[in-house]
Amino acid sequence: MKKALYWFSNDLRLQDNRTLTTLLMQADKIAFVYVIDPRWFKPQNFHHKMVGNHRWRVICQSLLQLQYQLQQHGHQLTLVSGPAEQQIITLAREHEIDIIGHGEQVGVYEQQVWQTIIQALPQVECVSLWDSTLFASNQLNLTPDTLASFSKFRKLIEREPIAPHGPGKIHLDALPYPLTLVSEEEAQHAWTRLPNYGASQSEHSSLFQGGEMTAIAHLTQYFSSDAPQTYKQTRNALDGWQQSTKLSHFLSLGNVSARQVWQELKLYEEQYGANESTYWIGFELWWREYFQWLALQLDWRLFSFQGRAQQPPLTSYFAERFKKWCHGTTPYPLVNACMRELNSTGYMSNRGRQLVASCLVNEMGIDWRFGAAYFQQQLGDHDVAANWGNWQYIAGVGADPRGGRHFNLDKQTQMFDPEGHFIAKWQGDNTTLALDSVDAADWPRDDPQGSAKNRDCS
Repeated sequence: MKKALYWFSNDLRLQDNRTLTTLLMQADKIAFVYVIDPRWFKPQNFHHKMVGNHRWRVICQSLLQLQYQLQQHGHQLTLVSGPAEQQIITLAREHEIDIIGHGEQVGVYEQQVWQTIIQALPQVECVSLWDSTLFASNQLNLTPDTLASFSKFRKLIEREPIAPHGPGKIHLDALPYPLTLVSEEEAQHAWTRLPNYGASQSEHSSLFQGGEMTAIAHLTQYFSSDAPQTYKQTRNALDGWQQSTKLSHFLSLGNVSARQVWQELKLYEEQYGANESTYWIGFELWWREYFQWLALQLDWRLFSFQGRAQQPPLTSYFAERFKKWCHGTTPYPLVNACMRELNSTGYMSNRGRQLVASCLVNEMGIDWRFGAAYFQQQLGDHDVAANWGNWQYIAGVGADPRGGRHFNLDKQTQMFDPEGHFIAKWQGDNTTLALDSVDAADWPRDDPQGSAKNRDCS
């Protein structure tokens, strides 16, 4: 009798999960586990947490839904706390596990943890399939030149067929027998602790909810509305629930797969017709795709100050400036509004993310990695490939052939918040007079513009 253990990570769903499907076909008994790693909640990533309150909230919601789904079919989701590699190795040895399944990860740190487990358990079969993208790992002939820019990548993939998500469908009524890992008392204690593990109760009022069932309902609702018809015109709006797809947090947690979103998009086009906006939804999925494959190629260089650039950026770290940026008290009202929205909700529009990143690097002269780490801590939809890849892009050390992006904040304000409604909503005009309170000689400074200069960028 083959005993299996499935370890959930950034694939918090049962459907279109190829690693899980493969494991279920081989197992006679199975246990499902999620590891809560205390290292996530320690400020050791450029002084920021790997997982902040907003993301932890939607993870908790996803876990609760996953537990409900499994319980309907006689199974449990076991929660354990501790370093992931230690917990999985211990469980495998204690319960004489024959086979472990774990979705292949895009993050290099997560890959390292999985390799540690494989090496420690040579007698255990370890199954890990790539499931984070539209295309399979053996489908694309990717080279460093192909990934040198998004344009080159898009030309390669735009005519490639994307397989439907049917092969990953599982029949919940035909699951293997449950395998018990911990006592009922231990299991209940773990679930009782869950809502308080790193997240304050005040954070539970967010619009964004996690979970596979919630994700599928949202996907169905979005593609039953008229919103896809105008996506290209509204996607850059700073505010408004229906202005963009609001699928990013579901994708980052693996509540749905990119393939499932793509299939819904194609069904929508068949029923209502394709236009420039529906094309652009797919176009944004291609951007996500690009950053996933780029992260795999870059490995640790995804977090490197110099990235892929010939020269490192001319930036440093200024503690006072960075604190003002984080708190939304810079001399730039639009940036302040965006940052305050992020801190309050765990969300910021795509346009807002570009603007505040450009401000941090260009106006404030700060090392882009501190901004990326702060985003990782604050975003409810954090995706390691998209976040760090986009920050490299803005900083001029990544995929942008033009050497980075520098946005004119006055012009962007006129374009996207001409009446000042967004700034007023988030009190972005509550600004400081200067980036620094003192100059190089420690003299008090009151220059309202500091040393910052805007230049135009379309």
